[in-house]
Parts: sequence; C-alpha cells; structure tokens
Amino acid sequence: MKRHATAIWKGALGDGTGAITTQSGALSDHGYSFKARFEDESGKSGTNPEELLAAAHAGCFAMQLSHFLAENGTPADELKATSVVNVEQVEAGFEIKQSAITLEAKVPGIDKAKFDELAEQAKSGCPVSKALGAITVTLDAKLV
Repeated sequence: MKRHATAIWKGALGDGTGAITTQSGALSDHGYSFKARFEDESGKSGTNPEELLAAAHAGCFAMQLSHFLAENGTPADELKATSVVNVEQVEAGFEIKQSAITLEAKVPGIDKAKFDELAEQAKSGCPVSKALGAITVTLDAKLV
C-alpha cells in the first residue's frame, strides 16, 4: 500500500508560497507558507508540515487504540486524540522535537490499568509513532 501527496513551492523561503495536494483530495492545492509554518500561531494562514504530521499521528494512534480496545472486548464509544507537534529553532535551523498526544476516551467496561496499558501499546505501536522514532512521543490519556 502506498499513499502520496505533492507539494509545490515557488519563491524563496521567507516570501514564497506553496500548495499541497493529497492523493485523497482532502487537500487540493491547499496553501502553505513560511508565515503559516513559523509565525502565525493561530493556524489560520494555511497548513504546514507539522500540522499535517500532528493530524497523521493523532489519527493513527486513535485507530491503533480502537483496535486494541476491540480485541480486549471493550470497544470505545469515542476516542478524541490530539497531537501537538513541537518544532523549535535550533542553531542549524528548525527541528521537530516532540509529538505530545492527549486522549479523552469513552470506553465502557474497562478498568484504568488495562486502559493505560493499551493506550501505551498504541502509542508505541502505531505506524506513525514508529516512524517518529527520532523524536519524543508523549501520551496523556484519560477516561471520561
């Protein structure tokens, strides 16, 4: 199975513009820029690679955990996973340092210890977490 996306960038880093298109069409010539990536904390200027990485990580983690919960006989009513990807300026430019996942889960019939165990397994076992092995991945999981 292969998935793809295309990014087109025009101009220099600081004043250039780009457009991202995904295979599914969820993003079609969706704009991104230096401002959207490094200056606009509101997130309203367009997307950026870190936001897309965060979306991929949250989605992958939630799917993996849903599988583990179902295998345990305690399928989730709802899993709300959020990933915050942290990019920091360092001497040589910028580096992604962390993906912090927070989870609010509605899982009837599961005890806290088993929930925590399965959530940790999903954190380390989802394919995106594995791909992010060079950074710190944290998890704050709560049953609600």
